[in-house]
Amino acid sequence: MSFNELGLSAALVRAVSDQGYDTPTPVQAQTIPAILQGGDVIGVAQTGTGKTAGFTLPMLHRLMDSRPDGKGRPVRALILTPTRELAAQVQESVKTYGSHLPLKSATIFGGVGMQPQIQTLRRGVDILVATPGRLLDHMRQGTVDLSGVETLVLDEADRMLDMGFIHDIRKIIAAVPKQRQTLLFSATFSDEINKLAQGMLHSPTHVEVERTSSAAEIVTQTVHPVSRGGKRELLSNLIREGDWRQVLVFTRTKHGADRLAGQLEKDGLDSAAIHGNKSQGARTRALSQFKKGRVRVLVATDIAARGLDIDQLPHVVNYELPNVAEDYVHRIGRTGRAGHEGHAVSLVCVDELQLLKGIEKRIARSIDKRVVAGFEPDPSEKPEPLFKKPAGRRPGNGNGRGQPRGRRSAGAGRG
Repeated sequence: MSFNELGLSAALVRAVSDQGYDTPTPVQAQTIPAILQGGDVIGVAQTGTGKTAGFTLPMLHRLMDSRPDGKGRPVRALILTPTRELAAQVQESVKTYGSHLPLKSATIFGGVGMQPQIQTLRRGVDILVATPGRLLDHMRQGTVDLSGVETLVLDEADRMLDMGFIHDIRKIIAAVPKQRQTLLFSATFSDEINKLAQGMLHSPTHVEVERTSSAAEIVTQTVHPVSRGGKRELLSNLIREGDWRQVLVFTRTKHGADRLAGQLEKDGLDSAAIHGNKSQGARTRALSQFKKGRVRVLVATDIAARGLDIDQLPHVVNYELPNVAEDYVHRIGRTGRAGHEGHAVSLVCVDELQLLKGIEKRIARSIDKRVVAGFEPDPSEKPEPLFKKPAGRRPGNGNGRGQPRGRRSAGAGRG
């Protein structure tokens, strides 16, 4: 099947061809015809499967097919994403695939000034890509009008729920017309996602193109057992000895990301960190330099790295294992894309052995363990708790992750 056979306009097929694509991915082959028919769609697909084009192309087609005759340029399509980086990437896809169309798009997210965004919205946009928090800020100030929205897209819906955006999402849904097309995309289809979908979608077409654990099946995975204090030296050694030129490293905390990036710099490895406490400008620069090869190691937390789309990323390192096994699958899914080889390495100390067991149970396989000579784990080390209970907290107070229930601060999340 080719894009010509999916029913897209000639301008969109041309834009796709300009990018060197002629055959749709499985998720595109299923979602594009369903969306073109005008009904609601639930897509269960991971980042890297082509889902962004899967909803962007038919959305652009439908917007051109029903352009309003009146003056002005109301927001007609709204795309919600959990993070700034993903919002910027989706906006780039909209611009790329709509390059031969007279449609305008914009992106709004936190971490940057409101005024330039307000001016852009006043000039009018057809397609708005936004993070929930900043969109609500504009709604409160009356600087955005969502009464003309024809298509609502929730991208990475599972992560938005994880980040505590459910109440924001419900407020936004209440502000858009009930008569609309709604598209929901998620890497998993949990009970929470199902409950959300039931409240906002009408008789949706359900598309699921691959199981969540597929990345864990195609990426080469290795665990290097190591002592607590030997991780950073082992990481530097692996990068140097393997001549790794582009490495995405995951830490559990923002402070840990900053500390590790600084230590790697002292080791002579060009490094940068991205996390929720970094300004948007700093995050954008770090990601750009990493993609261009000017930064060799990018150290990130889970939330900051969600949705990162880096072509042919060869190496992902779990400097610290995630507390949630599902996040391990998301992490290693950054590599091994579009048929390219990918290698995921985890540096595991004695404190993380239980987390490792949970991950292996989640992906239904045992991960290869290899001790690196000179970095053997210390047999005298005993397991210690990774997460210590804060003093003075009452049992059962909060959500068990060190934060009160409800919406989390921007960039906060699992670690």
